[in-house]
Amino acid sequence: MSGLWRCWTLLLLVTGLSHGLSGGMLHPRETPTRELKELGGIWSFRADNSPERDEGFRLQWYAKWLRQTGPVLDMPVPASYNDITQDIGLRNFIGWVWYDKEVWVPSRWLENLASNRIVLRVGSAHYFSIVWVNGAQVTQHEGGHLPFEVDISNILKDSLGCPCRITIAVNNTLTLNTLPPGSIQFMNDPTRYPKGYFVQNTEFDFFNYAGIHRPVVLYTTPSVYIDDITIITDIWESTGFVRYEVSVVGSDYYSVAVTLRCKLDQVVATAQGAIGQLKVANANLWWPYLMDENPGYLYSLEVKINANTDSGVCEDVYTIPVGIRTVRVSAQQFLINEKPFYFHGVNKHEDYDIRGKGLDWSTIVKDFNLLKWLGANSFRTSHYPYAEEIMDLCDKYGIVVIDECPGVGIRQPESFGNKSLQHHLVVMEELVRRDKNRPSVVMWSVANEPASQLPPAGYYFKTIITHTKELDSTRPVTYVSNANFNSDQGAPYVDVICVNSYFSWYHDPGHLEVIQLQLNNQFDNWYDKYQKPIIQTEYGADTIPGFHNDPPLMFTEEYQALVLKHYHAVLDEKRKNCVIGELIWNFADFMTVQSVTRVVGNKKGIFTRQRQPKSAAFILRDRYWKLANSTGYLHKLNV
Repeated sequence: MSGLWRCWTLLLLVTGLSHGLSGGMLHPRETPTRELKELGGIWSFRADNSPERDEGFRLQWYAKWLRQTGPVLDMPVPASYNDITQDIGLRNFIGWVWYDKEVWVPSRWLENLASNRIVLRVGSAHYFSIVWVNGAQVTQHEGGHLPFEVDISNILKDSLGCPCRITIAVNNTLTLNTLPPGSIQFMNDPTRYPKGYFVQNTEFDFFNYAGIHRPVVLYTTPSVYIDDITIITDIWESTGFVRYEVSVVGSDYYSVAVTLRCKLDQVVATAQGAIGQLKVANANLWWPYLMDENPGYLYSLEVKINANTDSGVCEDVYTIPVGIRTVRVSAQQFLINEKPFYFHGVNKHEDYDIRGKGLDWSTIVKDFNLLKWLGANSFRTSHYPYAEEIMDLCDKYGIVVIDECPGVGIRQPESFGNKSLQHHLVVMEELVRRDKNRPSVVMWSVANEPASQLPPAGYYFKTIITHTKELDSTRPVTYVSNANFNSDQGAPYVDVICVNSYFSWYHDPGHLEVIQLQLNNQFDNWYDKYQKPIIQTEYGADTIPGFHNDPPLMFTEEYQALVLKHYHAVLDEKRKNCVIGELIWNFADFMTVQSVTRVVGNKKGIFTRQRQPKSAAFILRDRYWKLANSTGYLHKLNV
């Protein structure tokens, strides 16, 4: 093992990586009792190019301003660092990179530390992060797609009148036990490679973008505060029910008042106590897009606590959107509010041109407008959790979400071992904790295209699916398979069969005539064996925009269009019995590692990376609006 990996392993041991969760993860919001300071913008940045990638730790870069340790770059946050500069070495960099920023904490926050907390929150950083404030390590986190936070009140108690230094070191190295997995390959032939040369191998088909990808914020809460809220909704005839549980930290002596308001800000129900139920007569239900005139209807739940402390009465207020809806799966249907729902949508990537996976509001809003233009009612967060800001819009607009964890590329036997399993369980805890209250999230996906035919896969996925159901009993759980129906070890434990297939692309490339036969057999085999509803979660073909040929050839727009039409012919027949959805791969072109099979990224998008339509987009648009019309709701929308 090289010094690079000795450094990585020792750091995990020294810093004591935790495999358990405590506390909630409420999204930071400004309320009458909470304030928020965003830390986005330009940060100082430096990659550790030392042979062992350990210079930053040996020389304690966190103990001073990063600019005092050597040359730094200006780096936007949130963003991936890979495509920001013209340096190809930084684009492909593997190892530790360092960020820091000077932050002035509001004086009123520091003057009230006896009765208030100050919390630092990172929306996500890929992949392993360590955080220091004024040179003191305050937290660490493994995983590149979910938020983490820490109370830094004690660190800041002597900071009045001077700036605070926040330092974050991020390592994008992937191993067989990370999620997603990867491996480092050292090239030891001195006639072909320089000394110490290595590459990061992955088994997923998207670029390993890295950096601080989502917003970094400071926020305050009172010393006695609302730590977590859990919402479960139900329906009986025209009455909606909102069951809630509030977790309070800082005192055992407090009162809880809960108020539910409609969109017009009128009070529709109230309750007292940390656990209770609200009853809403003639409830406005949360409906998916195109299933109702007013999709995505959200109530507002205000939780207010009062507690007695040594300094007097302490109050905290937090408001959370609530969508009243139910989800249920039968042998042949997926039901939302007891009405059959057919997924017609897309797979997406957080892939925003030069920003990589960094949160980009302009592209996010454009993407939602394109989803509406398509008539898409759903998407899968392939292959990792998306930003909370994206999920907020799904709740608001009525876009149904299959919420997938970063379990992509689990292909090697070692990735099914106990170490990987324990980390996978923690990731599912983090994901469920973050998204459990979202009406748009109707199903959890614990993996994409694992080697589920391997013998250890049965126990592995049984354990993860069982654990996920213990965390949330209200939603079905699945994973997405490309294994043979007869050898898939985890399929008995999922609620919905999700299948990826690329007939006439990866299989029998160029032979369009075999698609319908093979796809019919695929659906029949899966349904006959498991008697569970099926979603075609991926299908498609790489297409270079503007590339045409007649007769159709691979990589042309005509070929992509014919692949879709052959798939649709079978899907139209099978959705009468066992198929409950279809998600095209992919919404837009996206970046991958360089290879001879990829022309500057994956080109299976129906839109280009710049969000311009290919011919297939118009085929999907015509199909999806016709599918929406079959629900009988389309005429209400005057479309």
